[in-house]
Amino acid sequence: MAAPMVQALAAVGLALCGLLLWRWRGRVRPVGPGLVCVAVLGDLGRSPRMQYHALSLARHGRRVALLGFLHTKPHNDTLCNERIHIVPISELKVLQVGPKILQYIIKVIAQVLQLLYALMKIDHPSYILLQNPPGLPSIAVAWIVCLVRRSKLIIDWHNYGYTIMSLTHGTSHPIVNIAKWYEKIFGRLSDHNFCVTNAMKEDLQMNYNIKAITLYDKPAAFFKETPLELQHKLFMKLAKDYDSFKARTESAHPDVEKSAFTELDVRNGSLAHVKERPALLISSTSWTEDEDFSILLKALEDYEQYINDGVRIPSIICVITGSADLGVCLHKSSSGLDLPMKVVDMFGCCLPVCAIYFECLHELVKHDENGLIFRDSNELAEQLKMLFSEFPSIDGKLQLFRRNLQESKQLRWDESWDQTVLPLLSSN
Repeated sequence: MAAPMVQALAAVGLALCGLLLWRWRGRVRPVGPGLVCVAVLGDLGRSPRMQYHALSLARHGRRVALLGFLHTKPHNDTLCNERIHIVPISELKVLQVGPKILQYIIKVIAQVLQLLYALMKIDHPSYILLQNPPGLPSIAVAWIVCLVRRSKLIIDWHNYGYTIMSLTHGTSHPIVNIAKWYEKIFGRLSDHNFCVTNAMKEDLQMNYNIKAITLYDKPAAFFKETPLELQHKLFMKLAKDYDSFKARTESAHPDVEKSAFTELDVRNGSLAHVKERPALLISSTSWTEDEDFSILLKALEDYEQYINDGVRIPSIICVITGSADLGVCLHKSSSGLDLPMKVVDMFGCCLPVCAIYFECLHELVKHDENGLIFRDSNELAEQLKMLFSEFPSIDGKLQLFRRNLQESKQLRWDESWDQTVLPLLSSN
């Protein structure tokens, strides 16, 4: 019953696509090799890797059309770059009428038309660099546009869309099976492919017959350890509204400014960590899922300004991450083939982590070297007891992990991108 309906709606969608392409048949005009369309059918503000792609392209003189939803504000570096033009698309809301599968099909057809219009409206791109997931319907639409406009399609595989959908619908649901078939067929039509792990590279080759290049997520330059002076400013700001950041004991002298973590003697400028300070632990899931933390971030918006020494704070998230003592990652991959980007950012700040196990996590977290891997709450509890038993001693294992990260000289995004992506673009 559902199959004929799907086929009929798909035929209608293809017919409408044909009409739109016919309308633009005379408007395909190259304007030089510089423009690259970086596209994601998702929130740009929560797509840091695609923003990094755009910034790297702009750094090498390319004009960039960065296309996606604008629910969350992109990074200031992205917004202020004169070579990057943001092409916002609005998320469609389908009427909640009829069977869910019908609602989903109608939404997909509407997205096809919307994305097709947006991609044909921009100047002629030499490449369309597309994030997957979400790939349904963006891969097929981008491929059609590339075919018509003689552009090349690059897919950046972050995960598989069908595995994410299976978390909600189950592995045997028709929508999940359609999505799996779709990614397998249309993914092969790309000219080039990147992916986030070697495990995914092998899986793409074995099960999809797609050759991909591994481009690991790497921290941007603005993720780094936060200087103690900036930590103190942050903690004093937070102490005004949050008891956890207030000093545990009163200052011995009125000229000593004190938080739970730091103290500043304003008479001589001496600044240090509080001797018996608590540990600051952050979770990689808190940025979007924890309501209290969202309130905290909102309260800190006015803090993103030029401070006294003229240094601009790139992001309050960077400052908090760079001030913490330990990160805890609760990310579980739906496919077992992608890696948590928040851990990448933590490592950029030389912040050790405790991360929950999944199959390819070892490509990022080296157990007992830059952090610890746990499988359940009991194991995490034991790890936390061990790491904080002598805190804040500089001789404990937590500080050993931090020193290992400091000495590892890990590649940053710009260096990794120049080594991996730039040669491919230059050769084409």
